[in-house]
Amino acid sequence: MENLALVTGGAKSGKSRFAEGLVRAMGAQPIYIATAEALDEEMSHRIAAHLLQRGPGWHTVEEPLDLCGALQRTDGRGPRLVDCLTLWLSNLMMQDLDIDAALADLSQTLKAQTSPVVMVTNEVGSGIVPDNALARAYRDSCGAMNQRIGAVVDRIDLVVCGHPLRVK
Repeated sequence: MENLALVTGGAKSGKSRFAEGLVRAMGAQPIYIATAEALDEEMSHRIAAHLLQRGPGWHTVEEPLDLCGALQRTDGRGPRLVDCLTLWLSNLMMQDLDIDAALADLSQTLKAQTSPVVMVTNEVGSGIVPDNALARAYRDSCGAMNQRIGAVVDRIDLVVCGHPLRVK
């Protein structure tokens, strides 16, 4: 059984829907660990759309910063879906927290999980080079995070145009 999975792809590629299907197929009541915060009306609408897409039967844990704590508190209670790592990373950056330490903690926490974890992340490095330092730092941090978490997981899927491609 693959306990740790990473689902990546571009914006609106279908990665969340695919990841939800992986978690639902695991049988037990799924747990959704949400890293997004409804800081404006547009994000509130996005969150509502994700809730509607998931449908009933999910237990939701909202955790924008302490992802390791959320994983530890929910371990043993069923399969978890973390959506998404790139929002979590931006939350850390906006709070000026130590990204490298957070990624080291996440890697160790994932290795200790007994219940499955499926994580969604964005592939942000395939586009043009951003025109400002903050956006470039974010893109670079996303790439480093995805590589680091990709080394820990059992499975990686790239979703393109709604279709998954198994990478690992």
